[in-house]
Amino acid sequence: MKLYNTPMPAPNPRRVRMFLAEKGVSVPLVDVALVKGEHKSAEHLARNSLGQTPVLELEDGTCISETVSICRYLESVFPEPDLFGETALEQALVDMWVRRVEFHLMSPAGNYWRHAHPFTAKVVVPQYKDFGEANRGAYEKSLGWLDREIAGRNFVAGARFTIADICTLSTVDFADWIGLKVPEGLANVRAWHARVSGRASAGA
Repeated sequence: MKLYNTPMPAPNPRRVRMFLAEKGVSVPLVDVALVKGEHKSAEHLARNSLGQTPVLELEDGTCISETVSICRYLESVFPEPDLFGETALEQALVDMWVRRVEFHLMSPAGNYWRHAHPFTAKVVVPQYKDFGEANRGAYEKSLGWLDREIAGRNFVAGARFTIADICTLSTVDFADWIGLKVPEGLANVRAWHARVSGRASAGA
């Protein structure tokens, strides 16, 4: 298998690279340069008709897109250490937190990126800058909510590191890169961020 990848700061391919690193698994990476439009080439659109990365291509040519779907496949092939939860309850909580992160953190960060950041002005036409800027407040509000939710625990979904932490770290780091900083007063989020950033997989 091989992974069609985009390097940092792209958050979604990083999720899969971190997941693989936590598993201790190495697969060949084929970089797709978004700034050169390679994700919109006919060759890449044949792998993913939405023109996005990452894409995991299997030995038989089957292509899997969407980060959580790719990671679920990898979890089934490389089950240790489990990163989606072991018991039914743990799995449900991990799923819950992945969805919460995607809706309440990644969504406003993505809207800010698309509509308020100068880097995307040439590809998002028209940009709705007022809407984009409004998402800064929505993102910070969600960070405040997360700060309260994780008080007293080391990781997003519970007592140990899971795909929920990978999703959250990739989101928070990308948001920071585009100018959405973690407010100083959010001690729990900051402590969590330092904790997970110290893992070897964070550099994947």
